[in-house]
Amino acid sequence: MTLARRIVVGASGTPGSIRAMRYAAELAARSDATLVVVHAWTPPGGDIADRRSPSPILREVWQRAAWQRIRNYVDNAWGGMPSDVQTSLVVARGLGGEVLTDLASGDDDLLIVGAGRRGPLARLGHGRVTRYCMAHANCPVLAVPPPTLAGHSLRGVFRHHGLSAEQVAMELDQRAA
Repeated sequence: MTLARRIVVGASGTPGSIRAMRYAAELAARSDATLVVVHAWTPPGGDIADRRSPSPILREVWQRAAWQRIRNYVDNAWGGMPSDVQTSLVVARGLGGEVLTDLASGDDDLLIVGAGRRGPLARLGHGRVTRYCMAHANCPVLAVPPPTLAGHSLRGVFRHHGLSAEQVAMELDQRAA
């Protein structure tokens, strides 16, 4: 059993995010931890556009749309809420990395994020949330690589040897000892 009381996972709907959600649920079930699925959102046009022309009606519409997106992500990952793990959904307004690191700030938290696409061109525009979390989190961060079919890269040349949820649990236990 790991010392992680809560496992916080980012949900954005990308293949890497869906894989991270599945991995987080498996690890939470094995370690009897609470799973917290988080979706961060910002208004279309960003906060500056919202401050320029504030509209409570639009904010409510955007908030409802964010809740619908997280429910869709849960359906895509598990076909509904996982039954073998205590799970809560969180929808928060803000940038993904900041929201995730604020929520996963306890000593007994584990933050799991999708690593995003691989390769030099893919890294230019993607992976900002993962990099932010790795640099700013106050708890352990686990970056789960995307599924094999999620993008194009030199996967045949560079092999990734993934860790099972059980191996991660053992590593966390060894750190705590």
